[in-house]
Amino acid sequence: MNVTIESSGSLIIAYLIGEIDHHSSSALREKIDNVIAYKKPKHLILDFKNVSFMDSSGIGLVMGRYRLMQSFKGTVEIRNVTPQTKKLMLLAGLGNIAIIKELQ
Repeated sequence: MNVTIESSGSLIIAYLIGEIDHHSSSALREKIDNVIAYKKPKHLILDFKNVSFMDSSGIGLVMGRYRLMQSFKGTVEIRNVTPQTKKLMLLAGLGNIAIIKELQ
């Protein structure tokens, strides 16, 4: 799993690439959390456009970043998910904590 992170003002965009599973999620969390802790953004976008596979670790990834962003009074947006992934995220309750947008 790779991630490319862009930062501009109070916005961070994390472009997730590859598979999000138990093995890759810890390094991914660490990279994103380090940038969040340093920049203290008001808005975090997690872009799933190039994610080829995601298990429940992806749900945990979003929930953990939401909790971290709450400490900075920030918001989370999940962008470019497939309709199937969006359904799973909504069932997991992520629609209550983040804006979820399907693939554009």
